[in-house]
Amino acid sequence: MPNASSWSASSPLLLLWEDSSGTRIFLSLLYAVLAISGTLSNVMVIYLVFSFKKLQTTSNAFIVNGCAADLSVCALWMPQEAVLGLLPPNSSSLRSVEYRLLRGGLLGLGLTVSLASHLLVAFNRYVLITKLPSVYQALYQRRHTGCMIGLSWALALLLVPLLPGLWTLGSAQQPPPRQTDGSSRYTALLLALAVLGQTALLLHCYLGIVRRVRGSAKRVSVLNFHLLHQLPFPAAPPPPRRAQRRLSSVSVLLLCCVFLLGTQPLVWVSLLGFFLRPAPPALQAASWLLLCSLSALNPLLYTWRSEEFRRAARSVLPRGEGPAAGPRPAAAA
Repeated sequence: MPNASSWSASSPLLLLWEDSSGTRIFLSLLYAVLAISGTLSNVMVIYLVFSFKKLQTTSNAFIVNGCAADLSVCALWMPQEAVLGLLPPNSSSLRSVEYRLLRGGLLGLGLTVSLASHLLVAFNRYVLITKLPSVYQALYQRRHTGCMIGLSWALALLLVPLLPGLWTLGSAQQPPPRQTDGSSRYTALLLALAVLGQTALLLHCYLGIVRRVRGSAKRVSVLNFHLLHQLPFPAAPPPPRRAQRRLSSVSVLLLCCVFLLGTQPLVWVSLLGFFLRPAPPALQAASWLLLCSLSALNPLLYTWRSEEFRRAARSVLPRGEGPAAGPRPAAAA
């Protein structure tokens, strides 16, 4: 029988077969909290963008795309994990290969599209801030935006069946055969390299925005785009120029730090397991939990500094203020 480290490295399942009942109950409760909070926040962002015309921008179309992907993790995958953690070890549901494939597909599809949406949002904002308005308008026509969103889902649908060892969840009570260890190590390496590449591109975009904003606040102020309200910058009233540059940089760097905290532990745990020795099971489980928790945090990351989102939310919540823009059903721009 393979040890716990080799088995947990082959599966993103956080409920390990040797866990005590107390640990499994705690993880189940944690899954339940993330599932509820993540589902509510993602649904709220999608509803606000579809209901308020001022929020129907290109950047928000990519944010909605990420929210839809995160719903497959928060609303479909996490509740199942919360329930499975409370089942007895000999439950037939935990041993069903087809059911494990289904759960693995939901997780792989959601995380792949979510990570792709992070990059699409970052690149969209980078082009807006650092390029001429004519370049932005030519690149982000409605047709092109739809193609970018469609490609993110097509890529995910291709990767999920091609990398079954990465997304397929193992049984929480019965470890898989030893012969799968080699393939799982290579799929974990591919995952680490893919996330590292995506992170490098995302940091390049946001750090480029920070350099441009700090170097020329006037350049940002003359761009008369609704999309500026979706950046993690203060909307109104504008603070003095020096304070505005400082607050803008802090907000962008904070977003990058949260993203790095959620993704990089899994990257380095995977690299450690491939080149040296498998990390302890608890560390592997924690790295997967951080990555999955991003699905619940993503809506807040992209909307907490937006005055337009706050006004729209206040208008639909109980005792809210008057709506910033009359709600009307429409597709995201």
